[in-house]
This record gives sequence, structure tokens and C-alpha cells, in this order.
Amino acid sequence: MTNLPSKKRAFVSRLAVFAAGVLLSVTALAAGGGKVQQAGTDLSDKASLQRGAALYMNYCSSCHSLKYVRYARIGEDLGLSEEDVQANLNFNGGKIGDHVISPMTAAMGVAAFGKAPPDLSVISRVRGSDWIYTYLKSFYLDESRPVGWNNTLFANASMPNPLWELQGLQQPVHGKKTATGELPVEGFTISQAGTQDAQAFDQTARDITAFLEYAGEPAALKRESLGVWVILFLVFLAFLAWLLKNEYWQDVH
Repeated sequence: MTNLPSKKRAFVSRLAVFAAGVLLSVTALAAGGGKVQQAGTDLSDKASLQRGAALYMNYCSSCHSLKYVRYARIGEDLGLSEEDVQANLNFNGGKIGDHVISPMTAAMGVAAFGKAPPDLSVISRVRGSDWIYTYLKSFYLDESRPVGWNNTLFANASMPNPLWELQGLQQPVHGKKTATGELPVEGFTISQAGTQDAQAFDQTARDITAFLEYAGEPAALKRESLGVWVILFLVFLAFLAWLLKNEYWQDVH
């Protein structure tokens, strides 16, 4: 490669980087395992986002931060007053202008789970909403794991199921043993019912997913609401340009 002209070397280097990126993406998808389900999130549904924010703060924020999101921004975007945010979403005693930071330190996370829980500010942009939705529904009991839980979408996940009280305790239904001696999980049975039925828990997972989708790009709420008006403006501008063109060329033969 050193004998190639500089432009060709640059092209080959970019091609190699692209190929490596594709390979890593395919590997990551293969490592995730399982089939994703459609989340069906709707960022225009403020009630869903509000429920998702409350669920996230109650069940997820003790371990996972949202370090790029402020409590004040959540309140503004989701139509919540400062009093509502401080009373129902901010359990860390911080100010309304603070970022959503988990009280769990990295050292505490390593001691409890073997690794520090990741920040989830942009998890929806990395994994996608369908992946998050499916992940929340795919925990099952596994005595071989250190925390007693596993996940069909993200095998050997280090965290327990944070929503088990709502979903109930899922036991795996195994398929036929593979050539490598593994027993694939083909489904679940509920060995202990939770406080929600399957339909209600689906909505819970969808609400949390919607909130994380919003947290990944808060500006999307305003951008999508402005999109219709921008398109209408462009159509009107095109109409004016057409009228101007006709007026300008009407005497030209």
C-alpha cells in the first residue's frame, strides 16, 4: 500500500474504515441476539412521555444517569411545572437546573454488578427504540448468572430486571439443544404474576422507551412540530417563484 499514490492510499484507508465499521455493526447485531419487536412509540404523545419519565426516574435513575439532560428541560418539554418535576422526578435532592445524574458511583456499580451502569442519554440513538423496548421485555430468571437474571436480546447482561415487580417473574422456555450443546430460549412463562398484565406492561415498556427516545434528542419534539410549517412555507415560496417566473417571462417570445 505504501507504493500507492497518496489519493489512492487515502481512498483505500477510508474503504478499510468503512468495511471495519460494517463488520463491527454486524457483529454487534449478532451479539445482541433475538428478534426485536416494534416499539410503536409516539413522541407527540405527551402523556406517554410523562409516564415514561416517571417510570424511568422510579426504576432506572438510581443506577443510570442521563447526563446530557436537565430536569428543567424535561419539565419544559413535557409540560410539567417545576413543582411537579421536583416532587415526582427529582429524587436526588438536586436543583431544577441540574443534570439527571445517578447517585450510584462507578465503584458502587462495579461492586454490585461487576461493571459500572452506563449513562443512557443517547442509548436510543445507539441501539434504537425497538431494541430498548424488546430488551425491557426480555429478562428471565437464570440461576447461573451472578445477579440471577439474563436477557434473550442481550445475553449475559450484568443487570437484574428493574421492572420485575410490574412484569412478574419470567421463566425461560427452552427449545431443542443445538449442535454446540446450548439450549436456546424460545419463549417465556410467568411463574409469579406481577402487578401488571401483559398488555399493561407492554405500555410501560413503550412509555420508558419513548422517554429514552426523547432524551436522546430533546430537540426532536420541536423539530417535528415545526416540520409541517416549514414544508408549507416552502410550498408557498415555490408558488410565489412560479408567479414571478410567469410575470417575468410573459412578454418574452
